[in-house]
Amino acid sequence: MQDFFYFQKMKEDFLHFLWRFKKLSLNNLKTSLGESVEIQKFGSYNTLAGPDFFNASLVIAGQHWVGNVEMHLKSSDWFAHGHEKDPNYNNVILHVVWEDDVEIFNANNQPVPTLLLKDYVSHDLLNSYQKFIYHSYSFINCENEITSVDDFILSNWKERLFIERLEQKSILIKELLSKSKNNWEAVLFQLLMKNFGGNINGESFLSIAQSFEFATFQKSTQSLKQLESLLFGQALLLTSEIPSSYEKSLQDEYKFLKSKFQLSNLGVLSPQFFKLRPPNFPTIRLSQLANLYASHSQIFSLLMTTTNRSDLQHVLKVSTSEFWNTHYTFSKESKRVKKTVSDAFINLIIINTIIPLQFCYQQSKGKLDTEILLKLAEEIPSEKNTVINNFSKLKIASNSAKDSQSLLQLYKQYCSKTRCLHCAVGTKLMKP
Repeated sequence: MQDFFYFQKMKEDFLHFLWRFKKLSLNNLKTSLGESVEIQKFGSYNTLAGPDFFNASLVIAGQHWVGNVEMHLKSSDWFAHGHEKDPNYNNVILHVVWEDDVEIFNANNQPVPTLLLKDYVSHDLLNSYQKFIYHSYSFINCENEITSVDDFILSNWKERLFIERLEQKSILIKELLSKSKNNWEAVLFQLLMKNFGGNINGESFLSIAQSFEFATFQKSTQSLKQLESLLFGQALLLTSEIPSSYEKSLQDEYKFLKSKFQLSNLGVLSPQFFKLRPPNFPTIRLSQLANLYASHSQIFSLLMTTTNRSDLQHVLKVSTSEFWNTHYTFSKESKRVKKTVSDAFINLIIINTIIPLQFCYQQSKGKLDTEILLKLAEEIPSEKNTVINNFSKLKIASNSAKDSQSLLQLYKQYCSKTRCLHCAVGTKLMKP
């Protein structure tokens, strides 16, 4: 009964782990039909579509075979996944399973030898896996053991996680590049817009940036007034029937730009003010972004070649236009405050826009320098959020943005998905 319960909870990645790291007894291996199996090469692990391991080398019943290995919890999963009809699985030379409940055949109607893996795994290893999967925890599976992992292993793994997170952020960048016909400057603008919008207005600001040709924006960068009128107008924010003189001037400018460039608001998501602190209002962020572009004519080149935090802060330390020093919205005057972006906000822009775009841009030029990107991330203070706080409680320190980004990637892509056997910490903690 206990074995059945464990089997119900078991995941296929445990089988992959056993095979990848050779965590099985190699003595006297036999197929389900009693044929001897000698493993000469375990094969290359495949994380994409197709068999789980390519180019394995085996001797089965005295005959040498070179081909692929497929793994399932139950033999019948072969038919559940339709492999008996798929010619891509005709070169499978061994079917590795935990439970053998049915004989299987490939698309050529040839039987595929089956290895029952549970017969060759130690109880100690199985118990270690069960501890990961079944014990109760408040944050992550290995919260009681993670501090026992060598600092060298954890440090190397965090660097890999940081790069992995950049690769994940690259997906959006590549999509934007494709839509903009490889216009890197347009992609920078769209990313800045998205990240100036933050969690609440990120998608809204991105929709605004994509509602007109970037060339239209470029033609307006000589005038802060034109930039603000373009952004506010496309954001559906120039709607007052009795506007102030400032808003009226923007309305007139936007009317001219709308006619000249045939602008449309169709598809734009209206930015939200609800639940935002006034310094994060969309009016303030749009004015600050307009000021950034009005202040730097070669902003793309500048941001792609600047590789230290202090210089980037100098570039990104912008304020609003004069009107917003006494306003947060068009309709209501407030106490005079110069609304300059904070250092904390600049750090977020560097983390979420500048470093990922530098990563992709360097890759495109064949000049990727991860050491420079890691160094820049190390200059930025750690982010503060629930995930980082929980790691801190486990005595896993986060001293920089490199650490916090790595730990966020660890939690979101591994811990929360119980992908312990794909994690350097998890595989280290699994006992042989």
